[in-house]
Amino acid sequence: MHSFPEPALALVRQMTEQAAADPARAIALQGAPGCNSHRAALEYRPDCLALPCFSFEDALDAVREGKAAQAIIPIENSQHGRVADIHFLLPESGLSIVGEHFMAIHHALMGLGDGPFEAAYSHPQALGQSREYLRERAIVPMAYADTAGAAAFIKDQGDTALAAIAPRLAAELYGLQVIEQNVEDAADNTTRFVVLAKEPLDPAVLDGEPTMTTFVFEVKNQPAALYKAMGGFATNGVNMTKLESYQKGASFAATTFYTDVEGAPGNPAFDRSMAELGFHCSDVRILGSYKQARARG
Repeated sequence: MHSFPEPALALVRQMTEQAAADPARAIALQGAPGCNSHRAALEYRPDCLALPCFSFEDALDAVREGKAAQAIIPIENSQHGRVADIHFLLPESGLSIVGEHFMAIHHALMGLGDGPFEAAYSHPQALGQSREYLRERAIVPMAYADTAGAAAFIKDQGDTALAAIAPRLAAELYGLQVIEQNVEDAADNTTRFVVLAKEPLDPAVLDGEPTMTTFVFEVKNQPAALYKAMGGFATNGVNMTKLESYQKGASFAATTFYTDVEGAPGNPAFDRSMAELGFHCSDVRILGSYKQARARG
């Protein structure tokens, strides 16, 4: 809590107390009050009690420790790609993905005066999504832990030459002036969030629903192993919507893949595909099956 800027701390304390009184309604999130994850939590479950956490690890820990029933975590953005570190954190968290949420992202430039501004603080994702806007105005991008936290930081600094890029809600919470709205470079800027809980959903409750399953796998160190591992999804007609690779450890001997497919355990085509995948892999871990929030394709 105490890593948040002073203007955010009173709100964080209040929201933490409310969540502690009813953890079953609490959704942990990374960022100060007013950040995009705060908005996403309220959109996903309007009656929730948002629990602000300084880092992604803190948000995941809150669920593991029973301080919140769920966590909502941004995983990828249509404009700036995957959120850093998430692919490492989710498989190691011990939590299961139980839902997803898509949210349109609109950023505002805000500060204590009218400008001009020398620098703008925000989360690296928001800075990347507003890269051209900042470049055209010769505003230096400065990374901060989260968008709303950056707004609280600007309030705390009291420097009229500094600005923040954050949701409009953050300006209202921290008493900043909105200089310009919708400063993101793409009008269709969208972030996908995943919702995590201690226990996975029973695939039976998803029967008849359009579903997604997320898993990670590591292929055997053999020629064409990835090609062979993927073949089962093609031959069984299972749609793979995401396949991303990342290195785990410093050996560079094997690559881990993070994958989304349509379907869930219990579906014959899905089960056949996963059985073939397992034959060619040294490790396969399902992170969760959940209802689609948006149709793919």
